[in-house]
Amino acid sequence: MQFVESKNLKPGMRIAKPIYNKMGVMLYERDTLLTPAGIKSIENFGLIGIFILEPAEPLPPLSEEDIQFEQFQTIYMFRAKEIMDKLQQQKEPDTLSSLVENIISKYGSLDHKMNFTQNLRSSADFVYKHAISTAILATMIANVMHCTPSDKLNITTAALLYDLGYLFVPRKILDKSDVDMTEEDDKVIHECRKRGYALLDPEGNRYGLNQEIFTIIHQVHVSLSTKRVDDLKTKKFSRAAKILIVADMFDQLTAMSLNQAPISEVSTVRYLRQYPERYSSNVVSALSHCIHILPVGSSIDLSTGDKGIVLMENSQNFLAPVVLNIRDNHIYDLSNPMVAAKIQIIDIMKTMDNRIVIDETTLKQFSSDSKIKNTLNKYKEKENKIKFRK
Repeated sequence: MQFVESKNLKPGMRIAKPIYNKMGVMLYERDTLLTPAGIKSIENFGLIGIFILEPAEPLPPLSEEDIQFEQFQTIYMFRAKEIMDKLQQQKEPDTLSSLVENIISKYGSLDHKMNFTQNLRSSADFVYKHAISTAILATMIANVMHCTPSDKLNITTAALLYDLGYLFVPRKILDKSDVDMTEEDDKVIHECRKRGYALLDPEGNRYGLNQEIFTIIHQVHVSLSTKRVDDLKTKKFSRAAKILIVADMFDQLTAMSLNQAPISEVSTVRYLRQYPERYSSNVVSALSHCIHILPVGSSIDLSTGDKGIVLMENSQNFLAPVVLNIRDNHIYDLSNPMVAAKIQIIDIMKTMDNRIVIDETTLKQFSSDSKIKNTLNKYKEKENKIKFRK
């Protein structure tokens, strides 16, 4: 699979991911062969490019939930753009509440982990895609942390609006990678954030937003503008703000863009855990219970230099699953301290569109051995007993 910019698309190329319009109607199914008319349509649709399959490459695995998630992301992104356009024009964002309620209804009461995939971003659509992804993440975290319905409303609304100021950040700054950002760029972004906050009219509150929303956004901006971690020790943030701070950084680090490669969810969570003063440990833990960090079927790099596959997730510690070492075809339970002292997970291997490399169907090839099956069943029984005790 490879990403091809719209200007380089050719007839006969195979589409790797479905393409939807702003209403969520599928325009092109996966495995569709591009035509001249289709390429023109993609260009007119404003897409910077799409993922293309190699001629003999099989379709990547996608569950029904994965497909729906990508569809909702597209719908929500266009709704977010409409809302932000109205705010720029100082008009009533009359669809804001319905978007918030829709996100909460879909992701505010999930009883299982989900795959959190993201679309490729450019400086032209970064603001809207970042707002939607952060809002969904924050909503799921709020659910795991048993926030009240009113708290969920405030958190989700704040997540959609807190980075409104990025609409005013010059494109030349948005196109820079993190390593190329200067102190002057940071100052420009800070001023743009203040400008975006002013659009919400916190003094007059012409749009009737809950005052808690302004508090959350203000606290998040304080955290984002405080560069030294030690300076955060004297500051107090609400639980809602802490949720949004974690969701913001997780999304930024794992999102795909044209000018910066994402890092894996594993590396991102490890990074967040390094700075508990900025990223609440409780919130980071809740995040790991919302989404699959190391899902079954993940291809992983082990500290021994071997490659492995996750056979069973660990509900208590995602870094200690049951894995299969491909080299020796042995199963290792990384929740066992004696095993973990010798073998650790370094990172996860991803495809170009940020998905796991091996799906569950392929995984069956590695677990057909009766000895392996029996061993895996024992681990499953152990995990179920732990869940039952809870």
